[in-house]
Amino acid sequence: KWKGEGTTQNLESIVIGRCYDYIRIVNPAAGEKNCSQIWEAFKNAFINKDPCSILPKDYELFINLTLHTIPPNKSLFWENNQLLVNSFADRGRRYMSLGDTLFGFVGDFLNWCGQADSPGLDYESCPTTMECENNAVESFWRMASIAYAQHSSGVIHVLLNGSADGGAYPQPGFFADYEIPNLQKDKISQIVIWVMDDIEGPDIDSCGAHSVKTLETRLKTLGYDITCTDNIKSVMFLLCLD
Repeated sequence: KWKGEGTTQNLESIVIGRCYDYIRIVNPAAGEKNCSQIWEAFKNAFINKDPCSILPKDYELFINLTLHTIPPNKSLFWENNQLLVNSFADRGRRYMSLGDTLFGFVGDFLNWCGQADSPGLDYESCPTTMECENNAVESFWRMASIAYAQHSSGVIHVLLNGSADGGAYPQPGFFADYEIPNLQKDKISQIVIWVMDDIEGPDIDSCGAHSVKTLETRLKTLGYDITCTDNIKSVMFLLCLD
């Protein structure tokens, strides 16, 4: 009935397994967490509800149960380059992107939704963001983005795609709408913007031009100390490698 793909098979096992994987292997510094309780909080955010009326605040308990310290200077925000960010952050070893926090790690690349008046998950189809904005996955990532921004500190890094259609800094977008407004200014010393073009790709956007200039102006107006670099070498080497 919906246009999006249905809930990922074995969702419960994956979420609980990822939770244990994270606290035992990926980042034991996150501390002890109750993974079964985390699954229940996650599930209760969206089951038994109209899949188009799930709000970010429905995931509040889930976020509170999964919260842990994000080390200063390690936050890496991004738009339109998730796989590059994953390899660059290296599961928290270099940076801790949203997908390297416990709350992001649990949901990464998964799909899910419930059904009104039924305790089951819908494995057939789930609404896309085009069909309704307040769907289970979209609201999850909005809430996760808000929490991630609120707990980031020190030097903030932002990796943007200079070859993306429509520009490196999309508006509307998660960074523009949920992350920038939730940064805690008194905890942030600098914002470092990196704009990376695809190796073969068009150079659509750069520091000081087009949408990146819009971003720089917005951050400066908010009173942040910012720097911007095009095609930083270390990330370029990763792109070449791939």
